[in-house]
Parts: sequence; C-alpha cells; structure tokens
Amino acid sequence: MPFLPVLLWSDLLIWLLLAAGGLLAWGIARNPPLRSAWVRVGQSRAGMASATVLLVFILVGLLDSVHYRPRLESKADKPGVVAPGNGQAAAYGVEVLSLLDSALTSLRTRNEKTYSEPLATRAYGKEMLEQKGTDGVVRQVQDFPRLKFGGSHLGDQEGGRDADVTRRLLAALGLAVLAWWAVAAAIAAALARSTGSGHRAAWQRLWGGGTGERGFAWDAVLVTLAGLFLAVAPLLALAPEYHVFGTDKVGQDVLYQVLKSIRTALIIGLVTTLVMLPFAVLLGIAAGYFRGWVDDLIQYGYTTLNSIPGVLLIAAAVLMMQVVIDTHPQWFATAAERADLRLLALCFILGMTSWTGLARLLRGETLKLAQLEYIQAAQAFGVSGLRIILRHILPNVMHIVLISLVMDFSGLVLAEAVLSYVGIGVDPTMISFGTMINNARLELAREPMVWWSLAAAFVFMVVLVLAANLFADAVRDAFDPRAV
Repeated sequence: MPFLPVLLWSDLLIWLLLAAGGLLAWGIARNPPLRSAWVRVGQSRAGMASATVLLVFILVGLLDSVHYRPRLESKADKPGVVAPGNGQAAAYGVEVLSLLDSALTSLRTRNEKTYSEPLATRAYGKEMLEQKGTDGVVRQVQDFPRLKFGGSHLGDQEGGRDADVTRRLLAALGLAVLAWWAVAAAIAAALARSTGSGHRAAWQRLWGGGTGERGFAWDAVLVTLAGLFLAVAPLLALAPEYHVFGTDKVGQDVLYQVLKSIRTALIIGLVTTLVMLPFAVLLGIAAGYFRGWVDDLIQYGYTTLNSIPGVLLIAAAVLMMQVVIDTHPQWFATAAERADLRLLALCFILGMTSWTGLARLLRGETLKLAQLEYIQAAQAFGVSGLRIILRHILPNVMHIVLISLVMDFSGLVLAEAVLSYVGIGVDPTMISFGTMINNARLELAREPMVWWSLAAAFVFMVVLVLAANLFADAVRDAFDPRAV
C-alpha cells in the first residue's frame, strides 16, 4: 500500500459531527416548524452569502481531516532492483499528511531560506554574495539573494515579473468568469427542470424576480460565488510559481499556513460546542424545571466557575495536560498524534469553562415554560418529570440552543487565537491563526517590518468569524418567535 491511513481523534470527531449534521437535516426535513424556520434562513441574503463562505471553509477543513503516512521508498522500489521476499514489512514515514497536504504539495515543499515578500523573486534581507564584475574579478557584495523557488521560472528575465503576474491574473479572472457562468447556468437549468418552467423564468427566479413570493436567496449565493471565484482563481494561477502571501522566518509559504489553520479553527469552534452542549442543556433545564435545592446547587456551581478568571483556569488546565503528555511519550507514535491530543484537551477545557452562559439562558426559558398550562396539565396527570422534559420542554428550547451554538462559534475561534498568542493554546507544532499571530509578534518589531504573515492570518480569520456572525444573525432572526 502506498500509504498508511491514520485516524486522529479529532478526525473521528469531525466526521461524527458531519454525520450528526446529516441526521439533524433529516430530522428537520420531517418537522414542519423547524423546516419552515430553515426556509426563512434560506430566504436571507446575508445568511446564504455567509453560508456559502462557511461551506468553502468547511470543505478545506474536511480535506485536511483525512490523514495518512506515506510509504518510504525502499530498494525494491528502485528500477533494476529485485524485490525481496513477501515477508518484508513496508516502512512508512513518521510525518502525517492529509489530502490537503497532497493538493498543496508545491506550497508545502517549496521552502525558501527565510523571509520573502508576497510575489517577490528575491529574499527580504540582504546577504553577502559573490558577484563577478565586468573585469572578471569576483567580489563580495551585499545584496538581496534570488529566491530558490519564487519566480524561478523567469530565469534570467527577472524584470518580466510584473508582466508575467499581469498575464496570469487576467487569464485567471477570465477563467473565473467562465466558471461562474457555468455554475449559474447549471443552477438555472436545475431550477427549470424542478419547477417545469422555462429557462427565462428560471433565470428570473434565480435573481429574485418574476415571482410574487420570496424564495431561496440564489442571487446572494451567486454573488458570493462570483467573489470567491475572483479571489481563488488568481491564487491558483500564481501559487505554483510565486509565494502569493510571502514566506515566514523559516521560508515556509504563508498561504499554506493559513489554509492549514482553517481546520484548527473549525475544530476549536465545533468540537468545543460538542463538549459544552450536554452540560449546558442538562444542567440548565434541570435547574429551571426542578427548582428548589437542585436549582440552588447548579446556580452555585456555575457562579463559582464564573468567579474564577477564565484565562487562569484554562492556563492551569492546559499546563497540567502538557505535563501528562510530556511524561508519557510512549502514547504517541507521531508528533501529529501528540499535537492532536493537546488540541482536543484545549477543546475539552474550553467546553468545560464556557457552558455557563447557555445554561443560564435555558434555566430562564425553562422557568417560563414550566408555568404554562400544558406543562401543569401533564404534571397533574402524573407524567414523570423526565418525560415532560424530553417531550415538552427540550423541543421548545432547542431554538435557543441552536442560536447560542452558532453565535459562540466565532467567539471560540477568537479565543483560540488569543490563547495561542499567550502560549497556552494549541501545540507549537500545529499551525493555527493564533500561532501565526504569535510568531508574527516579533516580526513587526524588526526593521524592515514583516507584515504579510500577520495580515494573511488576520484576513482569513476575520472572514471566517464575520461569515459565522452573519449566519448566526440569520439563524437568530429565523428562529425568533416574533418572526412572521
């Protein structure tokens, strides 16, 4: 086998979450009130535009969640060498790669010596170089050395870089327009077949016209796709020959780093919610329904937890977990498994410290629901408290759970960046927005200033958080009981 599949714990959780999302979608389709609420989400232009951006991030994260260890080349693999017996076991590398790494092999392997600016052909700092003068004498001069990979296809025609970049950009933009037109035509054809109308009516419906009622916000999806195509196509055209976002201190491509950071951000945002959800739902509803000493005990618990500074609590838990990891190296076959365990530990710690807000909301809503007539009627008929919670209270608070989880996602992504910046976040060997910002801290103080690593991490993180916030607003508006 040319590779050895590797299943990290975080990979397993991501694919389980994906399967749970599929089951949730199936359940929503069978529930008319929930289905109508999500139809209103689909009618929101801001919601569908942000959902399109989030789907792109999720696709990148899924590609980075299929891991394997490549097989090492042996003597039997070389031409002209007779293979040994079948009893010889294949050897695999210790480096754990993903499908995203395979797709970005050129970015991952084309490392320079040190810093270089975006689209540069020379390094960012001067070095002593040997230069042959017109008189044939070789002299030591201080100059910017030529990059090993960036713009290497230009050869001696280094001055043609601007023309080459312009040509690639124009070609990429033209292909982006054609690709967008093909996608729009395919969607219009699908709408025409599903509705039985003509292509002209389908195009009108696609852009929000021709019907008296507002349908799915296809126009927002297409506009967002146009922006994504126009942004991604130039990257695909320039990345094979240039470092589009420059390189960092060790010469690694910054574009590769920001793409690898997406999976870390998604895990922090999604897995942490998976950890906090049982605590918040169980304790919040129990406090509001049973009241009395149960309510007092739960309130005392989350009030005490909130009284402890969150950063100090997280720092103490992370440091204790790091001690456990350092004293048991035999648990991990690769460095990726070690970093993955610390990432999951961080998710668990964040989940244990961030469930209190949702629990308070659910407690207040349950206190209100418990006073309604149908709940009191069920109690009068002798229905057990557990059955009342499962059949009557839980379905009526799920909109609060959903809204809170979607809105907390962006806060958790930012929390990882802050924690990694202060050194108590993910493992230093794992690429994340926080580690990129932390590494760029000293780069801003040097002269000349290295700005592109911080700028790239900032832009991608802002786009992810902004899309999550806009989608959360659309979900909140759709599930608002006062919505018409």
